[in-house]
Amino acid sequence: MKAPAFDYARPRDVAEALKLLGEGGRPAAGTQSLGPMLNLRVAHPKLLVDIRFIDELKSTRACVTHAEIEDRRVPDPTRGFMSSVAANISYRAVRNRGTIGGSLAHADPAADWPAALTLLGATAVIAGPNARREVPVELFITGIFTTVLEPEELLVAIRIPKRSPRARYGYWKFCRKAGEFAHAIGAALHDPERNESRAVIGALQGPPFLLRDAELTDDALATAGDDAYSRQLHVVALKRAVAQIVQ
Repeated sequence: MKAPAFDYARPRDVAEALKLLGEGGRPAAGTQSLGPMLNLRVAHPKLLVDIRFIDELKSTRACVTHAEIEDRRVPDPTRGFMSSVAANISYRAVRNRGTIGGSLAHADPAADWPAALTLLGATAVIAGPNARREVPVELFITGIFTTVLEPEELLVAIRIPKRSPRARYGYWKFCRKAGEFAHAIGAALHDPERNESRAVIGALQGPPFLLRDAELTDDALATAGDDAYSRQLHVVALKRAVAQIVQ
């Protein structure tokens, strides 16, 4: 199918982008998720606001691509964890265009960055018509394809805490075949110097589930689905992620 007709704008800065969003525009970065939605006519924007060429968004990493993270062409406070996550997102052609900010704002529960950024305790920086606000990523996604972003707001940056050199990371996902979205994601972090342990279950029927004390509770399992197979898949994904940091 072909995409429905829409107007196109390329704003010069965030202020101009916010003005266009306030007029009913929809932001677009890599369009690796939005493009198919347009072609299937699931999305019907009247105005597409291309934010890829806004210098501020490129310098604050909201519009950095998966490939740039994979190739370590941008600073990585995790010393390789983010590069590893990026390298296993879809295919290289998708990674060349898809962006970390676009993935987070799209909020597909099966995507990698929502779970990985929740694990890292990242913060989403949001620009609006009157002010900017910061929201922890664990609160940024509120449901399937749903975030705290208002129609006239834009995700402009993602801040990731820097941890000690002894921090260890684990990440495991189950896909039917390489390049597909995950059916279960498990992620784990342990930083002995900061006495910090975090774990996340992703690819759920909603936002990633953060286990603050790294304890797998009944509430966590309930988010993994109603069937025993899905729950077990998520348990195994998390156990394999944890195994990576205790080897």
